[in-house]
Amino acid sequence: MSQSTVYIISDGTGETASSMARAALIQFKQKDLNIIKAKNIRTESQVEALLTEVSAQNGFIIHTVASPALRKKIAESTNERNIQSVDLLGPLLEELHVFLGVDSEAVGQPGILRRVDKAYYKRIEAIEFTVKHDDGKTFNRLTEADIVLVGISRTSKTPLSIFLSHKGWKVANIPLVLNTDLPEELFKVDQRKIVGLTISEENLYKIRRKRLEKFGQDPGSEYASKSHIQKELDFAKNIFSKNRKWPVFDVTDRALEETAGEIIRIVASRLNLPYDLLL
Repeated sequence: MSQSTVYIISDGTGETASSMARAALIQFKQKDLNIIKAKNIRTESQVEALLTEVSAQNGFIIHTVASPALRKKIAESTNERNIQSVDLLGPLLEELHVFLGVDSEAVGQPGILRRVDKAYYKRIEAIEFTVKHDDGKTFNRLTEADIVLVGISRTSKTPLSIFLSHKGWKVANIPLVLNTDLPEELFKVDQRKIVGLTISEENLYKIRRKRLEKFGQDPGSEYASKSHIQKELDFAKNIFSKNRKWPVFDVTDRALEETAGEIIRIVASRLNLPYDLLL
């Protein structure tokens, strides 16, 4: 049985074309196929060299090329060389261009899907890291965090961490427990990444009572007593005063988005990073 060669051509990673090609080629699993993936094809000279090879192999082309000029080049050259080819992306782009009324100059950017995928996977990685490092669950890989939040219970550490992780920031949060030493691992982290959180006594008192009531527990327990809360706040204040490199944010009556935005701005500035890691 002679072997047939299929070329998968893309101006990006070729993953989109590969996935679609595999979905179709599975119907021909009885055939002996040689699949060659050519990625990052972005110039006419690359196209010419590749088509010379395809012609010599009597191959078949499947491509997802965004550039209108390169799609035209492939169409013309394959026609001249009598090479069979399928454009998976072009017809869709053209139809969407008409339907959405988008200027043709605004479409056809090579590699744009890859950039989207990269941002997506970065966000997923950040979320996974953040969930694993919530509330001091683990100190493994703590130095890999982009931001480390430190504060007593109910100072919005977890909600802020999750919000920031959806922006692509790897966040760890560590609770301050009354009369308990901070973990040694915290001081191995770049101290510019660490942010303290605090809140007013009255707000914390209301939040803790409401939380206990919600879970059917005694709202009059020590956890929600004003005297205990004041001790915890004083304990946190003392720690923050000893670690003056840590900026401290008061989350009292502040929107989550507002606090998160300020944390990103300050940490990014201190580390000389883009304001949004996904940009």
